[in-house]
Amino acid sequence: MAENPYNKIEAIITELKADFEKFYEKDNQAAGTRIRKGMQELKVLAQDTRKEVQDIKNARAKAEADAKKK
Repeated sequence: MAENPYNKIEAIITELKADFEKFYEKDNQAAGTRIRKGMQELKVLAQDTRKEVQDIKNARAKAEADAKKK
């Protein structure tokens, strides 16, 4: 079974919390760079997760259809 990506998403968001505060409340520009990098990681992870979920759904549907044929 595939690993649950929720923990990775949660970890990235938790890591970014301080940078969001630094950027929006303290005008720390370097924190903005780290936010952009983290958001890109989230985007890639979201895309990969969407593909993985679809692949799993398709595999389960195929297995179910194959089982009905027998």
